[in-house]
Formats: sequence, structure tokens, C-alpha cells
Amino acid sequence: MNQKPAFLNRSWAEWISSLPVFLLLLLTLVIGTGEMIHGQLLRMGERMFGDQESGIQYFMLRADPAVPDCNPNATAEASAPPASAAMDDIDALFADEPVDMEAMHQSIEKANELCREKIGMYKKINDHLTTEVKTFRKIETTFFGIFKFGTENRSLLLLLMVAIAAVTTTLGLHHIALRPPKTRLDFRVYSVAMVLANSILVFSNLFYILQVQNKSGVEIDRPYISWIWVALFSVLALVSVKAIFSPPKDAPEGGSFGKALLSIPLFAFMGINAGISFILDGHHAGLAIYLGQMMELSGVFLNLALYIWAGMLLKQTRVVDLFLDIIRPWKLSPEMLTWVILFVAAFPTAYTGASGIFVIAAGAIIYREVQLAGARRQYALAATAMSGSLGVVLAPCLLIVVIAALNKQVTTQVLYGWGIWVFLLTSSLFFIISQMMRKQKIQIESVSVALPASARALGPVSPYIVLTLVVVYFYKFVLDTKLDEFTAPMILPVILLAIVIFDKMRRYEPRMPELPHTPNHSERRIGLEEAIRIATNDTIGHIGALILLMALSVAVGGTIERSGIMEAVPHSFGNIWLALSLLMVLLIFVGMIMDPLGAIILVTATVAPVAYNNGIHPVHFWMIVLTAFELGYLSPPVALNQLLTRQVVGEKEMEDADEEVRNESFYYRYERWILPLLVMVPALLIVVYGGAFVDWDYKGAGFFDWLPHFRLP
Repeated sequence: MNQKPAFLNRSWAEWISSLPVFLLLLLTLVIGTGEMIHGQLLRMGERMFGDQESGIQYFMLRADPAVPDCNPNATAEASAPPASAAMDDIDALFADEPVDMEAMHQSIEKANELCREKIGMYKKINDHLTTEVKTFRKIETTFFGIFKFGTENRSLLLLLMVAIAAVTTTLGLHHIALRPPKTRLDFRVYSVAMVLANSILVFSNLFYILQVQNKSGVEIDRPYISWIWVALFSVLALVSVKAIFSPPKDAPEGGSFGKALLSIPLFAFMGINAGISFILDGHHAGLAIYLGQMMELSGVFLNLALYIWAGMLLKQTRVVDLFLDIIRPWKLSPEMLTWVILFVAAFPTAYTGASGIFVIAAGAIIYREVQLAGARRQYALAATAMSGSLGVVLAPCLLIVVIAALNKQVTTQVLYGWGIWVFLLTSSLFFIISQMMRKQKIQIESVSVALPASARALGPVSPYIVLTLVVVYFYKFVLDTKLDEFTAPMILPVILLAIVIFDKMRRYEPRMPELPHTPNHSERRIGLEEAIRIATNDTIGHIGALILLMALSVAVGGTIERSGIMEAVPHSFGNIWLALSLLMVLLIFVGMIMDPLGAIILVTATVAPVAYNNGIHPVHFWMIVLTAFELGYLSPPVALNQLLTRQVVGEKEMEDADEEVRNESFYYRYERWILPLLVMVPALLIVVYGGAFVDWDYKGAGFFDWLPHFRLP
């Protein structure tokens, strides 16, 4: 939607949404980095101003000391009560006992000694409070204030970011649906559903405020949070009411009601169904309570927002193109090329939170590259969707961080260690099955031709690698912070910002021909400020769509939990094979209809205890869960990565893909759906049943810590 510049060559929408969200993202980044810097400043302060000989440590200098109010020259006679002093009844009981002046002298002397030590320390601290110390502590306490502010107001930062993004996404009609609206009927059904969902959310939050908060008799921490939710959903409902009567002018008339129902946003679909379910159950505040759970996990969702921003910044660089330049000289067959891309893409997928962000950032380039290698469009669509799912078991995937945070039985280290083997299994199965279904001969360029060309392609890539290492080692050696699953959300955006700055300093020309309806190189031939602005605009759309969808997914999990379906699952099956089979089916169902973050919360509370009671090892169980969720990413009825693929390649390309195979066999007509299932279903079966023979407690040595060691179940 093109908007005319309103002020300083920027539209009002950018001033109202892009700039505030950019500042909130930057503030989140500063808060996270401020914690790292503050830790280093404390160590630096101790090294610079600590004095071991006088017993002065830096923490004593962080504030002006209080003047001691004691008397170092007190005497026992002065402290003893006068003989004529009035006594109460209790004192009168001991009136005949003589005062032990010797004991009193010793007590007073000890008190005087302590007082002299306090006065001495007070003087020492004052002597050490130089101008340099006061300047340094001002800087250090400022960083502490930033960190403290962020920690105390994390939920408010998240809510403000989501509110701005949600309004922007709703105004642009960009919520995720099974199919995008096309006709006027589609847009009207879309908007009516949004009005209903947001109205139910307003009702639930008002009920929570009036009937739960105000009548609980307990002081509520941050009560304004609920009022912000009420204001947000009220605005979203009003925006959608307006959209009912003013659909896009270029939308054609006609359309069928059945297809229009498929255009209902998943957010609205979940809100309506979960809301009605809660109301019929008499739990009117249900949606509001589960939105509160989102606030409890505000740190996770803020990290997800930073991951999304990093992915959109990546989209504004040439990094993916340049790395593909290393592969292109080998002229691999489509199947071999896709396997290489999926293998490599799993790692940035893990580093972008494994929530489809990599598909959004690099999906168009991957689709184009696979198709240019001679692949069918349907095959290229399957490859693009799978590029964002195989990395969910690798470090530092956000899903595993959440699992470890909610389940004391497992750790991130153990899950990441075993996850490598699950990744090797799924990627190998893709290679085998894609080779079985190929139509072309295996091809590869001769080493003498391809190797020198690949070596030359390393030159343009090397500055980006060096820049990444500089940032990583800066955090490691200067801030004493290594890149891992806990720090990745803070460090990755910094790396990408550095890469964007470097990338925009270099001039380049497009090298590869572009496919119709896909982004091309020239779109990124823009300045630094515009690149960051476009990345932020893209981030807003995905925050508004993805995070709200995840919040409602948690509520759907609540309806499933309250429905009693989970309680119907026996706590003990008496047979581990029966337990594995039934839990596998249940997890596939949950993974297909829910976002993984919401599903993890539901599974932790309901399914995990059942698995443990039936003798399923916790690590084995969560490997099953993650593999089932990989399958859910790619399977109907939601298939989030398939929806994101449709979004990045465009509707016209999807129609061309269907037209291309109209006269082919069933498999080739639906290859983008079937190929991922042919890979992930066998992988899940192997993890479920083969995992029963693995000793999940086995620890090898060094590299072989997580080498599978087999045993009888």
C-alpha cells in the first residue's frame, strides 16, 4: 500500500508505527546489552577503585556513605540508668539484683570499638570518593538504572510493541490466514470475523477487570495492563468495522462463501472459538487470563521480536545470495542443491528462533534458486517451507529454551546435544526421499571447474564472516558474554545491524536473473536508513501477526486443557509401546493446530507428566515433541511455514505452480504438501519407536557426548 510522504519524506504511518517500534526494539536491545555492560563495569570498578590494603571495595563507593550516629567515647556510668529512675513492673522484679558494672564496661567498650571502626571506614570511603570515582559510578549506575527499568517493565514494553504492530497489521489487512482475501466478499468475511474476535477479547478483559481484579481484595501488580488490552482490542474492532463497509477498491466482486471462510485470519478463528468455548463453560475471563500468561513470558516474546527484526535485517543484505554463490558453480541437480540449502539453512533457522522467520527472510531467494536449478515449482515450494523447520532441534533455538525453562527434568545442553542427531536424521531422510522422487539425472560440475569458482566466491563473503566474528569476540572478550541460546537474541541484531551498515557501503549489480513475482536484488539497492526502516516495517507486520497468533494459541491450549480431553488420557498405560503410540498421535494433533510456543505450555502441563509416569525418558519425550512440531509446521490444517511460503513467493506464483502440474499425477500435483510428510512422518516414527532403544542418560566423552547408545526398553 503506497502512502504519500507526510513529513520529512515519511508517511504518517511510519511516524506513528515504525519509529516507535524501532525505538522499542532498540530499547530492548539496549536493556539486554546494558545488563552485560553493567556486569563488566562492576568488575572494572573493583579493579580501578578497590583497595585491598584499606579494605575498600567498589560496592562501598556506589553511594555516599551515611555519617555514623554513634559515640566512640561512651562510658558505663553515663549509660547506666539513674537510681531514681522510674521502673515499670517488669524492671521492679529485678530491682534487688546489683548492676554488673564490669560486664557493662566490656559491652560499652565493644560498642565503642565498633563505632570507631564505622567512623574509620566512613573516613576511608570519603577519602576514596574522588572525582574519578563519582564520574565512573554515575556511568555504572546509569546502566544499572536502564537494566532495572527494563526488568521491571518488560511486560509493558512488549504490550506497547504488540499494540502498535497489531493496529498496523489490522489496518493493512495482513493477518495470517489459510488463503489471502481476494474478492470483496472475502474482505467482508475477514473483517466480520475480526470484529467478532476482538469484541469477545474486549468483553473477556472487561470481565476480568470488573469481576476478578476489583473483587479479589488483593492488590494487583500493574492493573493498567488489562486496560491497555481493552483499549487495543477496542481499536482493532473499530478498525475492522470500518473495513467491513470499505473493502479495498481494487478487490473484484463475486467469490464464494466457502473460500471466504478460508480467508478468516487464524488469530480471529482462534479468538472466536476459544472465547465462545470459555463463555459457554462459564469462564468469561478465560481469554484475559491466558493473555496474562503471555505477559508472564514477556521475556520470551521480546526475544522473539528481536529475532524477527534480525531476520528482516538479514533480508536487507546480500548475505544469502553471496553464500549461494559458493554453491552455484557446482551446478547441482535440484534435489542435491535443495539438500545442501536445507542443511545449511537449518543453522540460521535455529538462530532466528525457529518460528518461520527464516522463511520470511530468505524464502524468496531459496525458492528462486531451487527453481533456477531446474526444479518443479511445487518442489521448490516444498523446499522453501522446509527451510524454516529442520532447525528447531539445534542451538540456540528458542523453543528448546522455553522447554528447559518450564521443565526441570531437561536442560538446553542435553536437548541441543541429542537434537543434532534428530537433525541429521531428518536431513538424511530428505536427501534419500528427494532422490527417489527425482525426474532428472544426478549432475555435478567437475571439481577442476567448480572448485576455483567457489574459492573466488569466498572473497566477497569473507568480510561478512570477519565482521560477524568481530562482534561475537567483542561480546566475548570485552563484555565477557559468549554467544549462546540466552544471549543470541541480543547479539544477533547487533551482528545484522553491523552487516547492513557494511553492506550498504558497497555498490553491487544484480548477477542472477529474477523470477516473476519474487523480490529482486535491485529492491535492496537502497540507503542505510531506508534499509533499516524497511526492515522495521516488515518486523511490525510479523510481530502484529505472529505474536498475537501465539498469544491466542496459548488460549486455545487452555480450552483444550479445560475440555477434559487431556484428563481422558490414562496416567498409566501399562505398556510403553501403547503409551508412545497414543502420545505420538496426540502430539501430532496438537502440533497441527497450535503454534509451538503455546503448544509447549499445554504439553508441559498435561502430556509431559503422563509420559514420565509411563516410563518415557524426559529427553526422549521432548525429542518426540520437537519432531512432531516440525511435522506440524508443515501439515494442514494450519501449516504455518506453508502459509509463510505462500506469502513470500506471491499468489501469482502459487497459481502458476498449480497450473504447471495440472496434468501430472497426484503426487506431483500436491508435491509441496506430500514431500514434507514423506520426510517428517518416517523421521517421527524413528524418533518415537527407535528412541525407545536409546539410552538417553548415556554420556560419552568430548565430541561423542551424545552418541546414541542402545539398550532394550
